[in-house]
Amino acid sequence: EKAAFSAQVDALGVDTTLLVDTYDITQGVVNAVEVAGTELGAVRIDSGDLGVMARQVREQLDDLGATKTRIVVSGDLDEYAIAALRAEPVDIYGVGTSVVTGSGAPTANMVYKLVEVDGMPVEKRSSHKESHGGRKQALRTCKATGTILEEIVHPYGRPPPDESGRALTVDLVREGEPVSELTIDAARHRVKEGLHSVPWDGLKLSRGEPAIPTRMIAPGHRKDA
Repeated sequence: EKAAFSAQVDALGVDTTLLVDTYDITQGVVNAVEVAGTELGAVRIDSGDLGVMARQVREQLDDLGATKTRIVVSGDLDEYAIAALRAEPVDIYGVGTSVVTGSGAPTANMVYKLVEVDGMPVEKRSSHKESHGGRKQALRTCKATGTILEEIVHPYGRPPPDESGRALTVDLVREGEPVSELTIDAARHRVKEGLHSVPWDGLKLSRGEPAIPTRMIAPGHRKDA
């Protein structure tokens, strides 16, 4: 974390904003101030109870002498979340999804997680943010009727745990070139097939539990175990 902070400060100066919740927020704030000094522009919190974390971080920054360092919060914020945080020591709100789509519009949030560097598996071990290291493949199994049963994520290069499953990870671009040309009609047909295969629970408009279970198979797992 310190190395990343140092590289960012070297490139952007001490007035930059450092993300402090990648591993541990308390230690992240300490590292940020050690690297950038008490003139650090801002720290950003992107997870957890933002109100509680903002109060904790403000007190910590003040104790470290970084009294002018601002606090930025982000993470699926909308007008209601911002209103609830008005009494907290927050200086800047980072809003993405709700600005792009508008309030109430359905969205699908995705998060990038680094899992491999030069062939070596890497994983995140932060509390409540754990990831599974290593390159992976995914496949989907279905009933005879075509309705989805489950999705299985397993290590890349290993035999699929279910030979009847349909691979979900397929090449679309290889070495900068499209692997195949998909037409609008083909895309429309694919979406229609996909909707027909989703369980009824997955078609509800209300929030609920995941309609399609996902099974993770660790690198050391044996198919016949």
